[in-house]
Amino acid sequence: MILKLPIKETLQRLLDQEDTDGDKKITKDDQGPKVFKVFALDDSSVEIKGTYALSNLLQELVLEQELGKEVAKIPLEKINEPPTQRISRMIREYFWDDLTRTMDAKGIEKILSDEKSEDQTQRIYVPSGDEEGQAYYKKLQKKFPNLEVVVLPKKITPKYVKSINDKPGILALKIVNGKGIPFVVPGGRFNEMYGWDSYFEGVGLILDGRVDLARAMVDNFCYQIEHYGKILNANRSYYLTRTQPPFLTAFIREVFEAEGAKDLEWLSSCLKMAIKEYKEVWMVKGKRLTENRLNRYLAEGIGIPPETEEGHFDEVLSEYAKKHKMKLKAFIKAYDSGKLSEPELDRYFIHDRSLRESGHDTSWRLDGVCADLNCVDLNSLLFKFETDIAHFIETYFEDSFTDGKGKTYDSEYWMDRAFSRKALMKNFMWSKKKENFFDYHIVKKKRTKFDAASNYYPLWARLCSKEQAKKMVAYLFKNLKQKGGIAGTSHDMVKDIDPSLPQRQWDYPNGWAPHQMMIWKGLMHYEFFDEAQELIYRWLWTITKNAVDYNGTVPEKYDVVQCTHKVYAEYGNVGTAFQYITKSGFGWMNASYQYGLSLLNESYRSQLDDLVDPDTLF
Repeated sequence: MILKLPIKETLQRLLDQEDTDGDKKITKDDQGPKVFKVFALDDSSVEIKGTYALSNLLQELVLEQELGKEVAKIPLEKINEPPTQRISRMIREYFWDDLTRTMDAKGIEKILSDEKSEDQTQRIYVPSGDEEGQAYYKKLQKKFPNLEVVVLPKKITPKYVKSINDKPGILALKIVNGKGIPFVVPGGRFNEMYGWDSYFEGVGLILDGRVDLARAMVDNFCYQIEHYGKILNANRSYYLTRTQPPFLTAFIREVFEAEGAKDLEWLSSCLKMAIKEYKEVWMVKGKRLTENRLNRYLAEGIGIPPETEEGHFDEVLSEYAKKHKMKLKAFIKAYDSGKLSEPELDRYFIHDRSLRESGHDTSWRLDGVCADLNCVDLNSLLFKFETDIAHFIETYFEDSFTDGKGKTYDSEYWMDRAFSRKALMKNFMWSKKKENFFDYHIVKKKRTKFDAASNYYPLWARLCSKEQAKKMVAYLFKNLKQKGGIAGTSHDMVKDIDPSLPQRQWDYPNGWAPHQMMIWKGLMHYEFFDEAQELIYRWLWTITKNAVDYNGTVPEKYDVVQCTHKVYAEYGNVGTAFQYITKSGFGWMNASYQYGLSLLNESYRSQLDDLVDPDTLF
């Protein structure tokens, strides 16, 4: 049946009847009758029943209205579309496109005018070595009179980055023949390309047939390594001293194989950048490489991180203000200007920046200590980095590859590094008592006891033995499994935290898409297929139920204990603030849904559409 509806009239009547809280959405919280009679133009009528169908009707009307139509022709099957089919289709047909940006004449206006640009002058910082980019953006100034193009110095130091904190801007990405290489942002309010978000988004893009866009993101990463010396936390000026978790080789591999493993020239250029990142970012002694030959996050920078919301550090800074018998604002001004020295506070902010570099911003696991930890997650990623490079060299380059500096490697070199790391991780991070990996404190010279989802990266990286994996999976299900998926940390890790302190968003009871995706893949690597199916179902059920009950909402994160997107820790929950319809969801959440559906047994999918409670299935 095709409904033919006058859009303006039908929308108004629908909202007047069903949107009782006035938020321009139809959700389970509204108190309307949940039955709406639709009169088509041929005078026939049909009743639309229930929150889910009514919210679908609202969304379809708005989609038609945005096309400039006055009358909507909507198939009834779209109103009653099975939830998994609808969510997946919306991701594939709308969300990826809405999250895609380009840093060229076509896309720059949206990027420059976003909420992170607080002054009238909009800035693009361009690398000193990118002559094409410099010429392009300087030409673009004629179109955007408030645009200032700043060429970065060849050597970018923490002191320089601090000097431009009051002149923030976006960092240039790759321009080819006058067109910006596209990238996907995490969510609707973001306009910059983020580090590890991009890898997970790439997984979803590949599944949805957008390999071209995934490849473009790899190209932008390689540009960042070439011109900024690292893959950036994001391409904003205040992130110039900060990198992100190293997923590059995994990203390259998935794109290359999805394209049929044919473009060796592209693989070669990417592999050179990956080796450059490995050597110059992660393996510099005394920096991110520690004395025990394992790695840590270490983001350099001076003063208070400028990107945080006002008041974010007030609790910490107030103690130092009291110490100096100063008002808080006066202390902040004196400290940030360098007039007042406080080495202990300097160290705190190194830890804070390093925590943000880890991607886990923020968690009690890393708060005030991150730069002193050999993290399980980071070293697992670098093990995968090493084994990926070995695989590329052996499989595609006849076991001999020369990097950008003229050094030639065989696969054995990289496997030796990987096996060495594996042995070191077993020595420093494996707890025989708890039968799991834990972060290692390089100052205290002992393992931490923090139960976290990041402790299970060894499964994804294939660095643990089958016996270790068996014990880890039992520990995982005992400590981190919740009704709605895997929590970022266990309840025990936060139960004794002072309730007056802020809740950290990467901790219990919250769950995040990257953890779920990596753990699913890790479980399958070690043939824990039933366990993977259970965790996939639990997570997809949480996403599906919230989308059904709340007008298609697909947010940044979930409370996996209460199975809700209503998460109020720290920065709120991106992807929940919209009217009528969401057309972006959230990048890695979208990817986790597509990835989960691709792995879920067909028998579970029908139960998912019926929203069968996971606790009745497992």
